[in-house]
Amino acid sequence: MAEGNPPPLHPVLQPLSFLLGTWRGQGEGGFPTIQSFKYGEEIKLWHSGKPVIAYSQKTWKAASGEPMHAESGYWRPKPDGSIEVIIAQSTGLAEVQKGIYDAERKMVQLQSDAVCNASKVLSIGRVFEVKGDELMYTVEMGIHGHDQQPHLRAVLKKVTGI
Repeated sequence: MAEGNPPPLHPVLQPLSFLLGTWRGQGEGGFPTIQSFKYGEEIKLWHSGKPVIAYSQKTWKAASGEPMHAESGYWRPKPDGSIEVIIAQSTGLAEVQKGIYDAERKMVQLQSDAVCNASKVLSIGRVFEVKGDELMYTVEMGIHGHDQQPHLRAVLKKVTGI
């Protein structure tokens, strides 16, 4: 393989190839314990030829451009439509997520199987959906004293494919 050329896509990743690329856009967040906020975001999803998708995400304050949150991890789809995702956040929180994907609907739905952190977060749910050149997602969060409920939502546009 020549340098600069992407490796062949592993067959297990084919159903999720719609996710691959760089996505940028804006979102908004809130929760009963914090003030609502708006942010800019970039998500990158890529592969190395192995049966795993690498993931990185960063956000910044919409008004000032000041860095906010960052996370990275790996998405491991299975041929049966299930998926495991491991995410480490810049806040010190680590998630093990399990869920399903639907290649026809271009959707991934995840729910935390384990959340490890020094804060109050108990559960996290994520839904990603692609329509045309837009990636939309929602994140729900549960903490001590608050059941899992909406926390983040964003719409990102594809800026590069892989």
